[in-house]
Amino acid sequence: MHVAIYGGSFNPPHVGHAMVASWLRWTGRVDAVWLLPAFHHAFEKVLAPWEDRVSMAESLAATLGEGFRVERIEQELPVPSYTVRTLEVLAERHPEHQFHLVVGADVLPQLPQWREIGRLRARFPLIVVGRQGWAPVEDAPSFPDVSSTEIRALVAGGGMYAHLVPTGIREIVERRRLYVPDGVRA
Repeated sequence: MHVAIYGGSFNPPHVGHAMVASWLRWTGRVDAVWLLPAFHHAFEKVLAPWEDRVSMAESLAATLGEGFRVERIEQELPVPSYTVRTLEVLAERHPEHQFHLVVGADVLPQLPQWREIGRLRARFPLIVVGRQGWAPVEDAPSFPDVSSTEIRALVAGGGMYAHLVPTGIREIVERRRLYVPDGVRA
């Protein structure tokens, strides 16, 4: 089975993530999409708690339906867990699958900084998806430029964001009081 590994902070997941994941399945590029929340981000980022981000990713996978799941492997790996190592461990555990790595056009400029990018690209084919505001990607649409950073700012400022996240994710954000400026969580 061809499985797309769609990694990210998912801080929070949003409609852009949902569109990309669905497009991968709808167009037959892969048989399944595994959402891979980063346990720790190698390049920066203050993240919402791991379990909250996993819960939001699980909500997204449930909304998308059959063929979508969340892979929690990064919580088991040494920090920081580099993408190449994460994919190698997945391949060892699931030799029956061919894994593909999903990256957005906005990530392409960062790839030279990734650990062992040559080895990663040689073993795990990339599926590059377009993003508005970035150079077009051949054979892929440009998905809307929705960002988790924008959503966190809207939540923190009391702005409207419900149109940018699936309902289940909005409910988790509100119930857990994620991204609010006082930092007080329920």
